[in-house]
Amino acid sequence: MTNNPSDTVRADFMSMTPEELGAYTVSLGEKPYRAAQLFSWMAKGAPLDAMTNLPAAFRKKLAEEGEYRRPEIERKLVSAIDGTVKYLYRMTDGECVESVFMHYEHGTSLCVSSQAGCAMGCRFCASTLNGKVRSLTASEILGQAAVTAYDTGERVDGIVLMGIGEPLDNYDNVVRFLHLVSDERGMGIGLRHISLSTCGLVPRIYDLAGEGLPVTLSVSLHASDDETRSALMPVNRRYPIAELLAACRAYFEKTGRRVSFEYTLIAGRNDSREDAARLADVLKKGMRAPCHVNLILLNEVKETGLETPQKARANEFMNELVSRGVNATIRRRLGADINASCGQLRLQRQKAGEGA
Repeated sequence: MTNNPSDTVRADFMSMTPEELGAYTVSLGEKPYRAAQLFSWMAKGAPLDAMTNLPAAFRKKLAEEGEYRRPEIERKLVSAIDGTVKYLYRMTDGECVESVFMHYEHGTSLCVSSQAGCAMGCRFCASTLNGKVRSLTASEILGQAAVTAYDTGERVDGIVLMGIGEPLDNYDNVVRFLHLVSDERGMGIGLRHISLSTCGLVPRIYDLAGEGLPVTLSVSLHASDDETRSALMPVNRRYPIAELLAACRAYFEKTGRRVSFEYTLIAGRNDSREDAARLADVLKKGMRAPCHVNLILLNEVKETGLETPQKARANEFMNELVSRGVNATIRRRLGADINASCGQLRLQRQKAGEGA
């Protein structure tokens, strides 16, 4: 059985706020100002032996009495097309997750994972094929961003919690991560530059709305009716579309942040002009607030048997939405030559392990 780091008695000091880190540092017999130095180094993704302004004895105590959950790079792929970098990160217990570093005209963005595997069971997703092993700690989520910055030498300007796992199924660790990654004493990534993607855990959407964290909510919708969505996304059987949209509307009203909807186009399942017309009607009635639809051409995963529609059909779908007053765009696919969509590197590694 895989050991869950959250069960350890050793202090996970990368998950600590600067204030918590200050108390911990003093408990190890160090001056309080060492905490600020340590927090800054961890935000840069540095290994302990690179933290040269910390006393060697302090670093030794950290290694022996605490646990530095800085992920290690298991595998790295760089796109020859657009420079997108895909990482397979190995956690301290051997579990692996993926992150994708992307370049845009307005800056850089990193897609991070929040769980090792996923329990949501979405039919089109590679991340969920072998279920969820465990949730990541706040440090393991933060570590993906910090180590990416350390490895690339570039600033991470924005974060999307859209990798492996359901962020709202790991609520406490994700909220702690948001506080840590946005702290100006660390990575200082503005919360308005962070998007959190969810398949629709309705109670947690209401909880998130009350946190005072102005992140963009990105909801994986992928269907315009409950029958189709339930077939693709089991979560819909518990929280159908009407309930989900009511929560999204409440999120907008509480935060003032426009909600985005992710809609993966799957050939013959949800990609017709009729589907688009029904989607426009559902969103206009259910949201009654500004929203945006990100259309995504399915990234085919052999195990699912689902297929990608033609680009022309995707354009027809988008045009139908726009003609009915719904803001929609087709997401540009980055890293096409390295399978930059999350879940596939981890799946390959799991299969290799099974065959060993």
